[in-house]
Amino acid sequence: MHRRLLAVLVPLAVLLVAALGVPLSVTVAEREMQETYVDRLNDVGRFASLAETALSTGRTEALHQELTHYHRLYGIPVAVIDMSGTVLLGPAGAYQEAARAEPALPRIVTAALAGARSEPSWEWAPWDDSALVVAEPVGRDSEVVGTVVTISDLSRTRHRILVRWAQLAGLGLLPLIALVAVAWPVSAWVLRPVRELDAASSRISQGDLTIRADAEAGPVELRRLAESFNTMMDAVENAVQRQRAFVSDASHQLRNPLTSLRLAVESLEPHLRASGDGRQVYDVAVDELKAMQRMLNSLQASARMESIRTASPVDLDAVLATRVDRWQALTATAGQTLAVDVPPGLRLLEPPGGLGSILDELISNALRLSDARMVEVTARVAPGGADAGRVVPGGAGTGRVVPGGAGTARVARGGADAGPGDASAAGDVVTIVVRDDGRGIDASERAQALQRFWRSPRHQNVPGTGLGLAICADLVGAAGGELRLEEGLPRPDGSGHGFAAVVALPVVPRVASPAGDPAPSQV
Repeated sequence: MHRRLLAVLVPLAVLLVAALGVPLSVTVAEREMQETYVDRLNDVGRFASLAETALSTGRTEALHQELTHYHRLYGIPVAVIDMSGTVLLGPAGAYQEAARAEPALPRIVTAALAGARSEPSWEWAPWDDSALVVAEPVGRDSEVVGTVVTISDLSRTRHRILVRWAQLAGLGLLPLIALVAVAWPVSAWVLRPVRELDAASSRISQGDLTIRADAEAGPVELRRLAESFNTMMDAVENAVQRQRAFVSDASHQLRNPLTSLRLAVESLEPHLRASGDGRQVYDVAVDELKAMQRMLNSLQASARMESIRTASPVDLDAVLATRVDRWQALTATAGQTLAVDVPPGLRLLEPPGGLGSILDELISNALRLSDARMVEVTARVAPGGADAGRVVPGGAGTGRVVPGGAGTARVARGGADAGPGDASAAGDVVTIVVRDDGRGIDASERAQALQRFWRSPRHQNVPGTGLGLAICADLVGAAGGELRLEEGLPRPDGSGHGFAAVVALPVVPRVASPAGDPAPSQV
């Protein structure tokens, strides 16, 4: 943020310095050149007057000595040229040597012999090495008999201009340096609360509602903004806490009377006649009471899990080690086959409430709702992005099914096609897929299946509350991941595909420990 503010202030300061300094620098250079030109013009005017007298009387020795002395004293070649362009008086050798380096000299001399005084070229730029040529006619009008020419080296003049420009540039940098020196601490003072507010917003978006902004630093406007932000977060946190407390307290308080009601209803069973409508009404009442108890248990579990909003790193191997045996027992009881194909060493960000609970819910859905013969759990690392871990049924990347017959479960870890789990880059995700070859659900129902209390019309008579997938999706999203529903394994009869739940969670990269072994990075 400092750089952004300075990126605005520095160009403004540079423009201000340029607006003031460039015209001043140009004025200084022009003044230096004008002074030099006027000096040379005075010199050649004096020499032209002397030359006219000397040439008319034939007494040229004194003028020749003066021209030579002028060259020795100032280092400026000066010569009197006749109408044919021949040097009559002055240091001819020095003049001719300087004249060879000036392509504009013949034009200036020709104009002077025609009676026209030369005008300066004003090529005064410090990086130009041309000399200043000044010519003055000797004689007047049609009586011109020659011209006096000086070739002045401007290196010293240009050096003085560069020195003056450097001085002006140095003076121009002083306000710029002062501006930066003032703007840096001021921008730090102004932007520090903004950075803290941004960090607090980021933490809140991750589910931490206890974060508050610093309302004691920065300008008055930002302090008022921080106070309003904190007031808003207090209201949001209180509302969320009241909502969770209500759900938890209501489900807890309703459990005892509901249990008593169920006991009272079940106590009526001995008094029912074997024939008649009473038995049917009794069964319906007991089923409804059981469904209400499951609903209360789910609501209480939801409130308890959603109160935990912190995601933490976890090894997928450790999670599966505590779950696979239980899944094996469940599938064996249901007469189904379980296949688990997960490469070792995967480390990912665990959602609040635990990754194991989410996988348990997905496995439970596959066993209860799909009427499947095969349940498959696979995992792999995929590049981060909107399509990370997208499943292609029956295509590359699916888990290997380990046949074992009905009621068996086989676990395959790190097969030939499984890459190293820890060779992942930052930003990658681990996709865990729970697939089956059962009935599945239509594509139009997949988005609704992640909504609370929604149940497929085919599952209305199957025990459940319609909360499991919705809660899992919320918890996975709180960890920065995604839960989506896709097509599962092909059905044995070829009538379509089963159901697949894909959990995509961020990879937690490992860092090397001092001993050389990979160690988990801090999150």
